[in-house]
Amino acid sequence: MQLFLLGVIGIVMITDVILMLDTCHYRNTSGQMVILRCIGPEAFFQEKVVFPFEDWQFCCPSQSRVDIWTHGIMGAELLDSVQADDLRMSVEADLPAWGLAQQNLGT
Repeated sequence: MQLFLLGVIGIVMITDVILMLDTCHYRNTSGQMVILRCIGPEAFFQEKVVFPFEDWQFCCPSQSRVDIWTHGIMGAELLDSVQADDLRMSVEADLPAWGLAQQNLGT
């Protein structure tokens, strides 16, 4: 698998299939750890433990589903399930501050 990141859009190549990736952002505003599972097309999968009040930026195909799990009394508990498109960052949010200044100056 080869991974190339290009600003807000990334490209991942899995054998002969090329997937366009979006940059997404998740902030854990709860007081407990959560497990974020991103499941997408063409067997795309990633998982990350996100600590309380931690931000996580990740790349995934826009058709992905993001499941947010926690540990409850009876074991794993699904807190929320959202589409990756709902977590997608805007182009402006991904530009460094100097890039925004150059855009505003028209250079």
